[in-house]
Amino acid sequence: MTAPALDALEALESEAIHIFREVAGELERPVILFSGGKDSTLLVHLAVKAFAPAPVPFPLLHVDTGHNYPEVIAFRDELVDRLGLRLHVPHVQDWIDDGRLVERPDGTRNPLQTQPLLDTIAEHRFDAVFGGGRRDEERARAKERIISLRDAFGRWDPRSQRPELWNLYNGRHAPGEHVRVFPISNWTELDVWRYIQREGVALPSIYYAHERDVFRRDGMWLAEGPWGGPRGAEQLVHKTVRYRTVGDGSCTGAVESAAVTVEEIISEVMASRLTERGATRADDRLSEAAMEDRKREGYF
Repeated sequence: MTAPALDALEALESEAIHIFREVAGELERPVILFSGGKDSTLLVHLAVKAFAPAPVPFPLLHVDTGHNYPEVIAFRDELVDRLGLRLHVPHVQDWIDDGRLVERPDGTRNPLQTQPLLDTIAEHRFDAVFGGGRRDEERARAKERIISLRDAFGRWDPRSQRPELWNLYNGRHAPGEHVRVFPISNWTELDVWRYIQREGVALPSIYYAHERDVFRRDGMWLAEGPWGGPRGAEQLVHKTVRYRTVGDGSCTGAVESAAVTVEEIISEVMASRLTERGATRADDRLSEAAMEDRKREGYF
C-alpha cells in the first residue's frame, strides 16, 4: 500500500521537523532565536513537536532592544514558563551603557541587535542558530539556503551558499564559524496563518485588531513609546489596528484592521499585495539593500 499524500501544510510541517532533527543530530549547541513574534512562536511549536515527548533540547535567545511591546514580552515570558524552556536575553541597553554601541540618531535599535547577537553566540559557543526567516518576506532572505554558513565574524556571504539537493543539508563549518538555520524558509505568510489556525497556536494579542493611539510616519502607523514620537507635526490618533509582524517598536508599524480572528486575518492576507515586512517595517526601507547589508554584518 502507498502512503497517503501529505497536504501542503503537512508537507511544510514535515520538512521543518526533519530540519530540526537533522540539526540536533549534526551540531552540538543549537539555539532558537525567539522574539515572541508569530514566526519564532511557530518555530518553538514545531520544535516541541519534533522532539516530543522529550523536552526541546536547546535554549531560546531573544536580543532585547528595550523597545519592545509589553504584550509581546509578557507573551514571551509566559510561553517560556509554560513549556519549561531556557531563555537567554542579552539587552542592547547593556551594550550602549558600556560603550560597545552608540544610540542611533533616528532612535531605532533594530540594527543595534547585531553585535549583542554575535557576542552572545560567541560567549555560549552556539554553532547553529535557528531563525524564523522566510523567503517570501524580502529579496535578501530569498537568497538564503535552509542552512546558511556564517564566517568567524558572523558575516553572511551569498557567494558562499552551499547547494542543497533534495533534503540533504550541510552543517559543516570551521572552528569559530556557525550556521543559521531556517526551517520555515519555504512557508509563506498565508501558510503560517493557516497552520496557526489548524494547530491553535497562541500568539501575542497585538496580532489581532485592537484600539491603540498611533501616529503617521513614512506611510506607517507607529505607536508612541520609549523610542520617541510623535514629533513635529505628527499627531496621535485613535485607531483600530493590528500588527502583521513584531519587532523593535521604533520601526514596526501597525495596519488598520478589524480582524479579530485567525479566519479574518487569513482573508486579509489573501487580499494583500505586500509582504508583512514590506508593509510595516521601516528598517527595510533605509536602502534598496537594507536587509542584505545587515545580514552581511551578522543580522538575523
